[in-house]
Amino acid sequence: MSYFPAFFQLEGKRILLVGGGHIAAEKLEKLLDFCKEITIVAAEVSEPVATMAREHCLTLLVRPYRSGEALEYDLVIVATDTVELHRQIFEETRKARVLVNSVDDTRYCDFIFPSYVKRGDLTVAFSTSGASPAFARQIRRWFEQVLPEGVEGFLAQMRKLRSELPKGKERMERFERMAKEYVKENFPSLRN
Repeated sequence: MSYFPAFFQLEGKRILLVGGGHIAAEKLEKLLDFCKEITIVAAEVSEPVATMAREHCLTLLVRPYRSGEALEYDLVIVATDTVELHRQIFEETRKARVLVNSVDDTRYCDFIFPSYVKRGDLTVAFSTSGASPAFARQIRRWFEQVLPEGVEGFLAQMRKLRSELPKGKERMERFERMAKEYVKENFPSLRN
């Protein structure tokens, strides 16, 4: 079964990252694009993880994971090479309905990390539901090349107008025209 594409508001959520190696660093870097309230638990911590924790004032606990501590969080990412720990944390969280991502083992995942592009307010995600992360990365790289540099400014303008113009059909039609015009000017190969 495929994963449902959804974007979550992480502000105010308690996030736990278990692991401190290379893969944990990759996941942490992605999380930092969207939130800064992250606790890291790892017996050993790589320099990239330690640096990000220090630079972003994250909670870094250099010790092994303690049984049951995942229950104190809303979202848990397990990025270790210990399959048994992935299984343990996943099973611990079932009754509490804590969402878990177990890196490289979809058996213990409630969600996966898509490959994504983030430019200001624009976030576009690409996923193969775990079938081929390499393919999703290639599609993302292609999209990054065709995405216009000025998209952040355009979306900032749209956000400002959204707060200034009253809701209704006229506003909706204006936004539709502006979006079509932007796409027409910046994506000449697309037809709308």
